[in-house]
This record gives sequence, C-alpha cells and structure tokens, in this order.
Amino acid sequence: MNKDKMRRDRGVGLMIMIIVIAFLLSVGLLLLFVTGAGPEVASNVRLQERAFNAAEAGFDEAWRAINDLVISGTWADFGGQYRKNYSTYGDVLDYPGTNTVPNPYFFRSLTDAELVADMISDPTNVLILNATLPNDPSLSFTVFLIDDENLTGATPNDRDCIIVCIGRAGQNTYARIEVVVEIQMT
Repeated sequence: MNKDKMRRDRGVGLMIMIIVIAFLLSVGLLLLFVTGAGPEVASNVRLQERAFNAAEAGFDEAWRAINDLVISGTWADFGGQYRKNYSTYGDVLDYPGTNTVPNPYFFRSLTDAELVADMISDPTNVLILNATLPNDPSLSFTVFLIDDENLTGATPNDRDCIIVCIGRAGQNTYARIEVVVEIQMT
C-alpha cells in the first residue's frame, strides 16, 4: 500500500517546483518592466517641468513688457491687442462650427503645438513669438492676449485680459499657463 501511494504522488514535487518557478519568473519580469519604464517616465516628467518653467519665463517677460508699455503710456488698455483670428483655422468659429456663431473658447480647443504653429504662420496680435531663453536655447515660449469678457459674455472691459503663455521644451513637450491681469485705474 505504501508503494501504491508513492506511485500516485510521484511528480507532485516537480509540479510544485514548476509552479513556484513560473511565479518567480512572472514577478521578475514585472520587476524588469517597472524598473525599465521608470527612467522614461522620469524623463517625460522632467521635460514637462522644463516646459512649464519656460511658460513661467514667458509670463515674466510678458509682464515686464506690458508693464513697460503701460508705464510709458503706449498702452492705456488691452484693446486691439487680443488674438481673435487663427489663420490656419479661419475665423474663430466653433468646430465644426457655423457661419454665424463665434466661439471665444476656440483657443482652448487647440493643442499648444497647434496654437504655436498657427502663430508662427500669422503673428498678428502675438505679444511674444517663439522666444528662446538666453541661458537654455532648447526652451522657448510664446505669449498672446485673450479678451476675457468675450469668454463670459460680460460687459466689455479692455482694462483686463487673459495672458496665455505656452512654454516648449524639447521637440514636442508643451505647457500652458493662463493668467488674468488687470490695469488698475489711477
């Protein structure tokens, strides 16, 4: 009887070893995948942070430029400085759009790459176009103004606007900052 039991149990140890090795192999492969993707993710995060820093530098430069224009009396308000037309996309109409209903949020429906490419093709009412940072030419920024009352349907007021800053790092990494600013009455 003891020999019959041994014959039936023969190979059970081998099966257990195969299952344990398969489990360890799957854990090892998962570990390789996770550690292999880590540097790529870190690189993408680093590029995104650099693009955001470029957008912040664009805001700082735009702030200085606007401040100088207002102080010198060149600008009393933002009227006539807003970006309203996008050459690549025609008039600012909603997509798929109609022939009569303008879409003031149109700039938000475009990617940062599309906006920068459009402004390069038609730089009308672009405050700063594709400027590179002096200490790092791989970083650049583009800045333009949007009429914030046009977005909300409020009473027009050219003393405030949205400054849109698009930073670029590397070939295809962008970050966008939108800041509402107002010229104070004196």
